[in-house]
Amino acid sequence: EVLDEPGVGGACHHYGLSGFSTRENPSATPGYDDETMYHLIFQNGPIAEAGVNGITNESLLAIVLDRLNGFQQSEYKCRENALAITKIEEAMHWMLHRTRSRESRGVEGTHEI
Repeated sequence: EVLDEPGVGGACHHYGLSGFSTRENPSATPGYDDETMYHLIFQNGPIAEAGVNGITNESLLAIVLDRLNGFQQSEYKCRENALAITKIEEAMHWMLHRTRSRESRGVEGTHEI
């Protein structure tokens, strides 16, 4: 669920994930073993102005990409995962293209369009 209002760029930055228990998950960090809300906080503001204060869209996509690539190295390999991987890589390409375009215009790291 969204836990904040949209910021300057029109996107929200704080999300809550709930409705599941990590009690039986062998990968869970000790101490996080109950049904609680987990927070996902995205970068809010340009890093040059606000510092690193959250995750980026790119880092979240990289996590999902890594998981899908892991499945593709197992008995869960399938066409659908391969297609999802292609689309995530395409999304990452266009996000990098946007960054490079903003750098070439001298507006990367600012709220300028």
